[in-house]
Amino acid sequence: MSGKKILVVTDSSASLPVGLVNDLDIRVIPLWLIWDEECFLDGVDIDPQTFYQRLRKAKTLPSSTQPSAMEFRKFFEDMAGDCSGIVCVLASSKISGTVDSAVAAQEFSPVPVKVVDSEFSAMGQGLIAVQAARAAAAGAPLAEVAVLAESSRDRTNLLFVVDTLEYLHKGGRIGGAKRLLGTALDIKPILHFDEGTIQPLSQSRTKKKAIAELLDIAEQRLDGSVMEEAAIVHVDSLDEANQLKEVVINRFNPTDVHISDVSPVVGTHVGPGALGLAFYPRFR
Repeated sequence: MSGKKILVVTDSSASLPVGLVNDLDIRVIPLWLIWDEECFLDGVDIDPQTFYQRLRKAKTLPSSTQPSAMEFRKFFEDMAGDCSGIVCVLASSKISGTVDSAVAAQEFSPVPVKVVDSEFSAMGQGLIAVQAARAAAAGAPLAEVAVLAESSRDRTNLLFVVDTLEYLHKGGRIGGAKRLLGTALDIKPILHFDEGTIQPLSQSRTKKKAIAELLDIAEQRLDGSVMEEAAIVHVDSLDEANQLKEVVINRFNPTDVHISDVSPVVGTHVGPGALGLAFYPRFR
């Protein structure tokens, strides 16, 4: 077993494009989506397009929950024959219980497991998993892959604009952005992850102005460094995502730019029309 590689696991809220999952052999454990009397495995039983069509017309909002410790235990057991160890890069423990479930299950795994709290969701989390998976594919040992994931977390950014704070508020994920609720109908807030929670950065009167300011904030955070890799995240807004991708390429020229159709579990909380940019700078 010692000759086998380390495998990287993430959960479905990372919203990784299928190509990256397949190319890097990243294993994805789905979260649960609960809608009225129905339960769906995120990204398995319901795809984003079907989900958002229903969400726009629904009178009730779905909720989500993490995989149980028993689900993680079985997941680790099923993977054990393919690897010598597992690194889990999971959604922020401040907004999800996924990390707790994985930690509860790790002692029962047939192979060693390291659990990394990404402190993000969507492709903030996804880009950390991607960097860890590349290190694993290159033959890095378990501890090194886990340390790389943690150091990648410290360099990663996720900035996003939502059309309304309604979904974050109802889903309980709004964090410090609560103070914006009084003017939510009149603004397009720019939000980010700060130490695992969603916090407000700024606000604009139109989405166009908000995206322009988001890009300025990204440039400030790069602080003269090169944008190494980026991901455009969107909620049922592919045309806007493609437009933003072109702007990011022209302005920052990253080596890779991915487009991520945010998973239903994440889309439940940010709502249709949300648009964002995840990225990290090149090591100096």
